[in-house]
Amino acid sequence: MTDQQSLDFVKQLFFLMQDYHLGYIYKGVFTQDVTDNILSLTENKLEKQEESSKVKKRVYNILVEALQNVTRHQASDFHKETEHDSLFLIQKMNNRYVITTGNVAETKNIPAMQMLMDKINTLGKEELKEYYKAVLEEGTFSDKGGAGLGLIDMARKAGNKLIYKFVPLSGEYSYFYLCTVPIVEEENFQEHIGVTEFHFVEKIHAILNKENLSIINNGPFNQESLLNLLNSLEGQMSGSISHKKKVFYIVVEMLQNIIKHGYIPSTFSPDVIPGIFLLGSTNEFFRILTGNFIENDQLVTLKQKIDKVNALTKEEIDEYYNDSLFNFEGSNSKKTGLGMIDIRLKSGFPVQYDILPINNQYSFLSLQSLITLE
Repeated sequence: MTDQQSLDFVKQLFFLMQDYHLGYIYKGVFTQDVTDNILSLTENKLEKQEESSKVKKRVYNILVEALQNVTRHQASDFHKETEHDSLFLIQKMNNRYVITTGNVAETKNIPAMQMLMDKINTLGKEELKEYYKAVLEEGTFSDKGGAGLGLIDMARKAGNKLIYKFVPLSGEYSYFYLCTVPIVEEENFQEHIGVTEFHFVEKIHAILNKENLSIINNGPFNQESLLNLLNSLEGQMSGSISHKKKVFYIVVEMLQNIIKHGYIPSTFSPDVIPGIFLLGSTNEFFRILTGNFIENDQLVTLKQKIDKVNALTKEEIDEYYNDSLFNFEGSNSKKTGLGMIDIRLKSGFPVQYDILPINNQYSFLSLQSLITLE
């Protein structure tokens, strides 16, 4: 059994993502499966938001270039630490999509990178086109695929300046944040978040590093979004097939809990359930976490159910599950706890929870389930 952990970071991330309109975050190794799944998730979100074909095309093209750039420059196995993991965030602010990536960089290369990006940011559309041709014709290629061609191409396709920041990690390495804001209408001018506003990305990144989190999905949740999320997880998880099945089963139960019991405050759209899903790991466990609003009048019953499930032995919980499942004559109250019993059975560990009061009407509920790494 593990000690009860503070889940305060779940609500912190939820409200940070709400404040900055973040939809999805991934931190880790960028494989082809991972990049394909990010592209698929983004396509689905663009479709749901009924964006024009022009918007979808430009955002998608930038996304492809940004993910290729991260994959090309992510940390190698020789100097890979948790803080060296690459990063991807996407947000929509003021009808603009903001794509932010992060990867480790050798400190010695920073002056040349800064010089290149500063030069790119001084060039207009036609000048960028000519500069791209010139660099391509020079044929001077680095060991990672090109003399800044990717950065030049990102600026060309975005129609906007590159925003960047370097944060020292050690004497040898720094962390490189790159933000791109595609312009989707010709009349839009170069308006974007500034370098000084990278603080929220750094704050989120610090929480991800501290809690060893790799995936965050900021709702809204319904049956369709659940399926999209499960499809994306398939290519982003390591482990045996049996291990993945166990994780998937618990993910489904925890997300169904949001869909069935999540509360929708009046400040949110009435047709979607707000919530957050997080996946992470330690040296010993996979961590599956969710966060959502819940009405205060449900709290006492919820606590009683979780505490009872957590207190049972393996034999007792099997018996309790069967009793709840096959008690056809009783009320539905027992059956409402089947999800928690199932999570406890599949995990083998207590279901951890944390409740943050919001107001007299509702609170924020964080749940965590652990699975032993195989």
